[in-house]
Amino acid sequence: MATENNCKVKQRYHHPSETLNQLEVPEHIHSPSLEMLLRRLRAMEAQQDDKFASILDVVGKFGTFQRRLVALTFIPNILLAFFMFADIFMFTAQKPYCNTSWILAIDPNLSEAEQLNLTLPREPNGSFQTCLMYLPVAWDLDSIIQFGLNYTVSCQDGWIYPETKKRSLVNEFDLVCGKESNMEGVQTMFLAGLLIGSLIFGFVSDKLGRYPTILMSLLGLIIFGFGAAFVNTFHQYLFFRFVVSQALVCYAISSVCLATEWLVGQHRAHAIILEHCFFSMGVMFLTGLAYILPHWRLLFLVGGAPVFPLISYIWMLPESPRWLMLKGKLGAAKRVLCYAASVNEKTIPLSLLDKLQLPGKKVTKASVLDFYNNRHLRKVTLVMGCVWFTVGYSYFTMSLKLKDFGVNINLTQVVPGLMEVPARLCCIFLLELMGRKWSLILTLFQGSLMCLLILILPPGLILGWPSSSPQLKSMMVLMIVLGEFSLAASASVFFIYTAELLPTVLRATGLGLVSLAWAAGAISSLVVIQQKLTFLPIFLCCISAFLALFLCSLLPETQDQPLSDTLEHYSLQMR
Repeated sequence: MATENNCKVKQRYHHPSETLNQLEVPEHIHSPSLEMLLRRLRAMEAQQDDKFASILDVVGKFGTFQRRLVALTFIPNILLAFFMFADIFMFTAQKPYCNTSWILAIDPNLSEAEQLNLTLPREPNGSFQTCLMYLPVAWDLDSIIQFGLNYTVSCQDGWIYPETKKRSLVNEFDLVCGKESNMEGVQTMFLAGLLIGSLIFGFVSDKLGRYPTILMSLLGLIIFGFGAAFVNTFHQYLFFRFVVSQALVCYAISSVCLATEWLVGQHRAHAIILEHCFFSMGVMFLTGLAYILPHWRLLFLVGGAPVFPLISYIWMLPESPRWLMLKGKLGAAKRVLCYAASVNEKTIPLSLLDKLQLPGKKVTKASVLDFYNNRHLRKVTLVMGCVWFTVGYSYFTMSLKLKDFGVNINLTQVVPGLMEVPARLCCIFLLELMGRKWSLILTLFQGSLMCLLILILPPGLILGWPSSSPQLKSMMVLMIVLGEFSLAASASVFFIYTAELLPTVLRATGLGLVSLAWAAGAISSLVVIQQKLTFLPIFLCCISAFLALFLCSLLPETQDQPLSDTLEHYSLQMR
């Protein structure tokens, strides 16, 4: 990073300001474009009181430095999607049979079909049983063929998979015949890791900073993401997935905070939306590799290899100057701002740098207890937690319903991934027209409505179609895709809106707390769907959506408003 001596400064600087409060709109004019212009002008006036926003205006709102910062998030977000959804392709359906190679010691020339026919009992429909075999005997082959085998036992020497072309966790660790519940265990461990990671690493990011926390998460992806290709037991795989899920949520929280605190206005929203677009592209990247590669270990090796160039982020990634300023590290904050200005070929006035000192305090202190003691912070956390619970519950419910229609596993990932990119890009125009709050309400309403319709409409009553008709299947799949389209948009708006609602001193901790609600919604969906109760999923969908939409309408708009850094400024701004 550049030193403070490298910073070019001006001795005098006059910030552009206008007497915007004197602007009035004639009562007979109701032009939406004029109202939008006046809103931006008032936002410019409000930012004049924000010392840091004034400095970023001089550094360059979206210069070479900021564009490079956004570009650094592309590969990590692709890897986030890869490691998050990799389990979907680890448990492909397999047809196991007991390993009866004992008979080959009697006659090594037996074909595979003859071996199975002599040593495996059959189902009533004529197919071989998968979890039973005939008890081995010390007879010759002619006696076995003449008299046959009668006594059955469970598989003693493992299983074989003669019809399987790809190697997955199922045939690697024999997750069959009573061990299928281990597949659900992977989902549970992964979501448990998200819960713990949300709680821990949001707090860590606010204490240690965005830069070291992001590096910590990338290290976790290298060791426990890429390293999953080398596990020897299924329990080791569970542990690696548990830890890598914490690294994923750690990066997601810290990167959003870093982008929020470096960028201003519409550039902040565009950067976060672009990050999420690359996350959706990561889902398609995963699906393509899983379709091509024949072995699950190869999938982790090839797909996880791009994590190694991220080691260079040690030298390329900047710290958040807002965070540095609040922690009393004014020298480091000035150095990183000067470096950003030099990259953008700008100059920072010395008078502005001198204003970075917080009045009366050297270090701003805050704790998790402030989420309980500060009523404004408590309100935001509870409301956004309710919203995030609804998004997590609805998204997982629709994903599980999509599997029920027998859609190809590759299509269940590619189609939503393709749809999510335009969905997130549409948020750019939606945010410009409606602002953060109403964009979130609209997208959440659409997604929840689709989820409710999928749950509440009995298959036999839709247009009089029978439950097995292809028209019904196509219609339900279309509704699920539209629902995921809306929820993907609401997720992007949610991160932008929540990051702007929270103060810098507790921004990462707040994002971690509301992320707990997303994991809770996902777990609730898994539990409720497995209960086979028709009323319970509908009831939970209705209640969570109604509460989220109602409570979200009570929050203030944050578009074109300066960020709050301390709890004191936060309380004043919320009032």
